[in-house]
This record gives sequence, C-alpha cells and structure tokens, in this order.
Amino acid sequence: MDVAITSRAKLTGIAPQFLVDDLPRSIEYYCECLGFGLDFNYESFYASVSRDGCAIHLKAAAKTAADRLHRRQHEHLDAYIALTNAAALHEELRSRGARITKPLEERPCRAKTSTSKILTDTFSVSASKRRNNRCT
Repeated sequence: MDVAITSRAKLTGIAPQFLVDDLPRSIEYYCECLGFGLDFNYESFYASVSRDGCAIHLKAAAKTAADRLHRRQHEHLDAYIALTNAAALHEELRSRGARITKPLEERPCRAKTSTSKILTDTFSVSASKRRNNRCT
C-alpha cells in the first residue's frame, strides 16, 4: 500500500544502536580501525561515532552468548549500510587491520522498482579484542 504523506517534518538521519561489552574498547575500534570519529561519550555507558555523516550509537550492555551465537549462525543484521565503492572501503578497512569476517562479494537482492534485481557489494566487519596493536 503506497500512501503519500505530506508533512512539514523531514527525517534527516537514523542511527542504529549497537550493544557492546566494553564501550572504551569499542570506541577505540570504531575510531582507529574503522575510520569513525567520536561524536560524544555520555557517562561511560553510551556513545556515538560517525563517518561520512552516518552515526552509530554504542551502548554498554552486553548481549548473551546464546544471542550472539544465534545471530551469527543465522546472519542477522544489526544494520544495513549503503555506500559507494565497497571495494575501496574493504581495502581501507583491511589496511587498518579491521577483522573482515566475510569476503567482499556481489549479492542479488530484490527491490521495489522496475528492476527485479540489483547487485550490491556487501561485507561484514566485527569489533573484537585488539591484539598486538592490531584491530583484530
């Protein structure tokens, strides 16, 4: 059902909230390994990082081991990020030492347009403990 809504209000952005085990370590990973900048850090339990005008909020609230395993096994996403030149970003993150959990690949997906399939570059990164000053 397509309904046109007229409003003076306009959405200007949306920020997913990721639950993290260790907020300082996560901020460091996002900033040093993924190229984000710190927007704010509120009372050591909530923060925002952003890159290219896209924000991600980080909240110190660990997921259970069972939840992590279930999400990983079923490839549940916390967020979808649209970008240009995924290969360049993939190479940048790799060169920063980010842990790439899936190789860069093209995937077909459905879209509500006259085109039945579009190709998107997708990749996954995950924050984990830094070892030997590396982002892995």
